[in-house]
Amino acid sequence: MSTYNIIKMQKKLKKYVDEMRYIHTQGVMYTAAALAMCYGADIEKAQVAGLLHDCAKCIPNAKKLKLCRQYNIPVSDVESNSPYLLHASLGAYIAREKYHVKDPEILSAIACHTTGKPAMTMLEKIIFISDYIEPMRSKAPNLERIRSLAFSDIDYAVFTTLRDTLIYLENEKACLDNQTVVAYNYYKELMEEEDA
Repeated sequence: MSTYNIIKMQKKLKKYVDEMRYIHTQGVMYTAAALAMCYGADIEKAQVAGLLHDCAKCIPNAKKLKLCRQYNIPVSDVESNSPYLLHASLGAYIAREKYHVKDPEILSAIACHTTGKPAMTMLEKIIFISDYIEPMRSKAPNLERIRSLAFSDIDYAVFTTLRDTLIYLENEKACLDNQTVVAYNYYKELMEEEDA
């Protein structure tokens, strides 16, 4: 028995995101469903989280900041200076309030899809990776390798994605959320333990 009306959610989402974001979202939803099948995770939860992960992405940055303050969503100093980073936590709020998603695991997967976090659940890993490898993505280094790894060793795929993201942000002198570093250190240690 289906809990969510995904077709209805898609129609609603399409009104709030631009065309490229909607196409990306579809890619993440289908990739997440495929990974859920691969790892025996809940396919419907993966689809909903994949579909809604960027539901706050197209809100202007100043409004993201204003909404977070209005809804008491914590804003770090990094996020305050780079409000585009807020789309994940604001997206989890919007998924709950506007799309009536009550499942805490889905909401958490949306909230941490940009930075990752230590000890992610399978669904959280699936959304984090799906956002990175969906079919429309083409620019990331090691993309083909990570796409392959995602279906054979998801923890190693998460580690590689976090590592490559940190290298990219460092090279671009871009804003870095400390949560990404914390997540990277956790998965780096996990990989070292597996190799020991």
